[in-house]
Amino acid sequence: MNNIIDAKGLSCPQPVILTLNAIKKIKTGELTVLVDTQTSKENVNRAAKSKGWNVEKVESVNDSYKIVLRKGN
Repeated sequence: MNNIIDAKGLSCPQPVILTLNAIKKIKTGELTVLVDTQTSKENVNRAAKSKGWNVEKVESVNDSYKIVLRKGN
């Protein structure tokens, strides 16, 4: 199951808060976060890693970033 958070247009710390809330809710699996600033990308990556999640992939898509996070069981 792929969960997607569209945090484009939101200022920090909102993308981080949304990501951390989703991580708390789903616990394991895959989570995709869409952001549109370099700062949000870095902060989401840092927050996810602090909770034990792996940053599987970061893609630049048009003027935004697609971050794929994963945590196994």
